[in-house]
Amino acid sequence: MTGEPTSATLTSFGGVGTVTGSRHLIEVAGSSVMVDCGLFQGLKDLRQRNWAPFPVDVASLDAVVITHAHLDHCGYLPRLVSQGYRGPVYGTYDTGKLMSVVLPDSARLLEEEAGYANRKGFSKHHPALPLYTEDDAWAAMDLLQAVPFGEPVSVAPGVEVTFTPAGHILGSAITRVQAGEASLVCSGDLGRSQHPFLRPPAPIGDADWVMVESTYGDRRHVAEDAVEELADVINRTVERGGVVVVPAFAVDRTEVLLFHLHHLAASHRLPNVPIYVDSPMALAGLTIYRAALAEGALDVRPDFRGHPDILDLRSLEEVHDSQSSKAIAGRSGPAVIIAGAGMATGGRVVHHLKRLLPDPRNSVVIVGFQAEGTRGRQLLEGEPTVKIHGQYVRVRAEVCDLTGFSVHADAEELMQWLATAAREPNGVFVVHGEPPASAALAERIRSELDWTPVRPTTGERLSLAVGRSAS
Repeated sequence: MTGEPTSATLTSFGGVGTVTGSRHLIEVAGSSVMVDCGLFQGLKDLRQRNWAPFPVDVASLDAVVITHAHLDHCGYLPRLVSQGYRGPVYGTYDTGKLMSVVLPDSARLLEEEAGYANRKGFSKHHPALPLYTEDDAWAAMDLLQAVPFGEPVSVAPGVEVTFTPAGHILGSAITRVQAGEASLVCSGDLGRSQHPFLRPPAPIGDADWVMVESTYGDRRHVAEDAVEELADVINRTVERGGVVVVPAFAVDRTEVLLFHLHHLAASHRLPNVPIYVDSPMALAGLTIYRAALAEGALDVRPDFRGHPDILDLRSLEEVHDSQSSKAIAGRSGPAVIIAGAGMATGGRVVHHLKRLLPDPRNSVVIVGFQAEGTRGRQLLEGEPTVKIHGQYVRVRAEVCDLTGFSVHADAEELMQWLATAAREPNGVFVVHGEPPASAALAERIRSELDWTPVRPTTGERLSLAVGRSAS
């Protein structure tokens, strides 16, 4: 693909060949705009990319646009600021509210990890330093400019951005970028038409180019029975005197679970046991979700506007501090524990897993995508032992795959969204997926739509020229 020197270009520095670290640079007529600024997570070689020098001069960036508040899309932003970025950061109102929770929390964890490494002396670096600090996170938040859904905003000379609901998490946006003459519609992380209380993803409409995620590009969710299966696993675990532990992403997955638990309880299909949400970040996010429901945020389904009670449970116990979290281990009897992190890579859920995995009375419920190299992926794949805090722990607990609760579109839903384009685009950039998933989705785009799919590689500069095919 080549274009005239004045045409827009796209270069991906993350979120290609993997599901993490989304960073896409759009350049046109001297302007440079980064769409998403994500943290690499998962395998060690991916995490090490966070420490690599940023591939472009941060001073050359005119703006950063954030599609939503998950760390793999916004979590590198404080690092960018620590390297000197001082330009504007654009996102929706609720994306900003959620970023004000997740970015400082991420920084605190990074600082704690560095401090622990220094105390124990196991770091190769002396002293071990965090990737960024809480001060960096708040400095990044100072740059944020909230943009309403549906209102075009000029983010740099020759570059205009419009957000529409993506239905993935609260505030998440499909991002239409008008770069000079070229229009590019970026899915971000695409939600599902059946999200329990968020509006479905907005259609593509007219676009020269489309960028689509492919997290589940080779899979179909079996969502119809997910709620029934959740009720079943809770009931059978309680009957045998066990505890259900759910590694859950703090933003949205916890709220989706509470929504379904609320309805199960209302229909008398839940046993009367305590349900703990053991995550300060999840609880802070829950406050933001309740406010959005109460205030009728634009991306909330109309029938749920004014109803924050859909996330309430009489048996819910909110666990804010670490002492209360530790106290859960000292209580007896069945319970449900919802705790972060969602891929069981860290956070409070790791302590619960270390204690609960060896007991066959207990259950672990996996409710979201588990990236390669994560502890959650090992559990899903049936590993008999997992390493926690330097020790190998036997997995005797029942492990249940309920990824039908995922708030990522599956392969069918991705194809349905692509079909909302008003015309054939010049090309479809398939990103944010492990290679088999991206390849499978690209093949479906080629064979079923007869469009041109492009799977970018890291650092590959691609033309967004208008009026020609990507082939």
